[in-house]
Amino acid sequence: MSQLPLKETDFEPIEMKQFDAERIVGESTSYWKDAWRRFKQNKLAVAGTFIILLLGIMAFIGAPISGHNYYDNDLINANQSPSAEYWFGTDNLGRDIFARTWYGAKISLFIGLTAAFIDIVIGIIWGSISGYLSGRVDEYMMRIADILAGIPYLLVVILLMVIMRPGLWTLIIAMTITGWINMARIVRGEVMRLKSEEYVIAARSLGAGSLRIIAKHLIPNTFGPILVTLTLTVPTAIFTEAFLSFLGLGVPAPLASWGTMSSDALQSFRYYPFQLFFPAFFICLTMLAFNVVGDGMRDALDPKSRR
Repeated sequence: MSQLPLKETDFEPIEMKQFDAERIVGESTSYWKDAWRRFKQNKLAVAGTFIILLLGIMAFIGAPISGHNYYDNDLINANQSPSAEYWFGTDNLGRDIFARTWYGAKISLFIGLTAAFIDIVIGIIWGSISGYLSGRVDEYMMRIADILAGIPYLLVVILLMVIMRPGLWTLIIAMTITGWINMARIVRGEVMRLKSEEYVIAARSLGAGSLRIIAKHLIPNTFGPILVTLTLTVPTAIFTEAFLSFLGLGVPAPLASWGTMSSDALQSFRYYPFQLFFPAFFICLTMLAFNVVGDGMRDALDPKSRR
């Protein structure tokens, strides 16, 4: 069969530049930049971040803008309902609840963040050494952690309150004696998973020491789970402080925290419910904000969800 000759009209030019076919449509992005992009897409996590920042700002400026302090007793104005002068009302000693709420925010956030930071430092050191060395060292270190985890928490707090003077640091020490164990277990699991990766084997082959491998290669690659655990540790520490202060084992007077305010307000809750409402509300709001931020960071830092 003979073929018909091709004509110029049989062809249609394609209007496309030479390099357009090889152009990369999507820009190359780093892991942390992509995680930040996905975190911003989570509206609930962004709202939680905004609430945490707002609480932190109000913890420093809330008491001064009220025009009252948190410790002066004014029995004449005791148990005042919220008004233009006392925005959150007064307690049974006439102290301004608005000023005490934001001073209590400073104490509660300080205890929560400090306890979480100490937990992270101890947990990273303990978990990374245990996971990297493995063998008997890992067995002994994790058995010590299991023994500490088995000690009743309230017993530790009560013993410390008897031995040491009640105060902020006594409470923080009591919270961190066993609070680092969960972080250590998470870091240990991540380090045991990562230490068989090619870049770790290459660093070991080139003569890098164990300390350098842990500090330069393993710990930086566990920052994702560490940050997520941090955001979930802070609300736990805040709630623990509130619980202990509610039981009378927290910060001593005249210091105020959300836990001590809740404990004081419980006695007159039936007649003045607003005295309990404000500290309880901010405890719940803070815990909710940190939890939604933690959930958002977990989703954003999950490599499986990258696109």
